[in-house]
Amino acid sequence: MTLLPLLTPRYWPLWTGIGILWSLIHLLPYRWQLAAGRQLGHITYQLARRRRRIADINLKLCFPELDETQRQQLLRRHFESLGMGLLEMLSAWWLPDARLKHLGHIQGLEHLDTALAREQGVILFSAHFTSLEIGTRFLTMHTAIHAAYRPHENPLFEYFMKKSRDNRAEKAIPREAVREMLRSLKKNKALWFATDQNFGHKNSVFAEFFGKLAATNTAVSRLAQISGAAVVPFFTQRLENNQGYKVILQPALEDFPSGDNRQDALRLNQLIEAQIRKAPAQYLWVHRRFKDRPEGEDKFY
Repeated sequence: MTLLPLLTPRYWPLWTGIGILWSLIHLLPYRWQLAAGRQLGHITYQLARRRRRIADINLKLCFPELDETQRQQLLRRHFESLGMGLLEMLSAWWLPDARLKHLGHIQGLEHLDTALAREQGVILFSAHFTSLEIGTRFLTMHTAIHAAYRPHENPLFEYFMKKSRDNRAEKAIPREAVREMLRSLKKNKALWFATDQNFGHKNSVFAEFFGKLAATNTAVSRLAQISGAAVVPFFTQRLENNQGYKVILQPALEDFPSGDNRQDALRLNQLIEAQIRKAPAQYLWVHRRFKDRPEGEDKFY
């Protein structure tokens, strides 16, 4: 995509917003960015009623042990995390390594090195936590990454998103471009991949997630089966008191894929669930994770 069509008047308001955000990211110290993000989250909580309702339903489904007060507190902290996540994403796109490097604390980098030494590629299995973008940026400071992603519907936002990811992650691959992903794995690249969203029934199975059946994409199993790539779980967790981020790389999964897509999907869901329980406000609860239901089940949303 070229930039020229995106300079027309219809995009001027968005250009203005991008300019303001660019200035904030470059001028504000890190702790002020997080404070601004929390305030943005409070505003979003008030205005985004539909997303607030979706997140509340998800929290009811996944944390039935919480009472109303506890759940509402978690819901508000989640929207704060969303606001911080937006500014973190822009920081990951626009700030130089020198401004960010001290904030990333990588745990388990040896697991990625060991997997790459097999020379069959690595699938960095991740999930949609609010700090996923900046966590990936920290990892790009140590190794080249190819990132699978869902193209944005807004052409201007898509332009900035892809350009930024191409610059930082070496290559951004649309999630439908399976052949391109396989080429990356064949070149022994680390492929960032998150399949924890409801993509419908196609290429999905129903597997438990927080005790509820969720349509779970089987792409990780299929890519690993075809390529022989190792699957290394990869998560990012925002630390308390402005201490930065823990970037977590776990050992490559053994006996994966198993040949049973449903069992593999359950295993991956359990990995995500375990990480969510460590920092529940930081997961993307505004997504309709339980949108598709098995035949005969009522809708949740």
